[in-house]
Amino acid sequence: MARDEKRDDAEDGGDTKAELKAELKAVQAALRAEHAAVYGYGVVGGRIGDRRRADARTAYDAHRARRDELARAVRDLGGEPEPSAAAYALPFPVPDAAAAARLAAELEERVAAVYADLVRAADGPRRALAAESLREAAVRAARWRGGSVAFPGLAERPAASG
Repeated sequence: MARDEKRDDAEDGGDTKAELKAELKAVQAALRAEHAAVYGYGVVGGRIGDRRRADARTAYDAHRARRDELARAVRDLGGEPEPSAAAYALPFPVPDAAAAARLAAELEERVAAVYADLVRAADGPRRALAAESLREAAVRAARWRGGSVAFPGLAERPAASG
């Protein structure tokens, strides 16, 4: 079903009202993650060595572009984009380039997780964009980390025993 048809059904009180609400919630979550990533890459850029500075700048620019795209998507869904916080708590201290690279990988993993949720909540072009964003975040995370995970955006679980 096309997005405009969903919106018409939602206005008529159809089941798609809940779907639109879920999609808006997932888009807002992705927007919050992008706000945090933009902030985090500001920290990364201040600590990363010269060799990786261009990578940090490219990622920073990519997250700014996605953030702006998501703000438009929130408006398209009839919502008001959540503003960025003045500051964000970092998951650990970032005193040097090694910690900055770990932070960049962590930022990308967190962004990938919310895009996985958006893939589930959206359809059509927005779903395709979310899948592409998840892939891009997973690739950046692997580059920062030096390796990849089996299912980017999903929490790793210990192997089942028995």
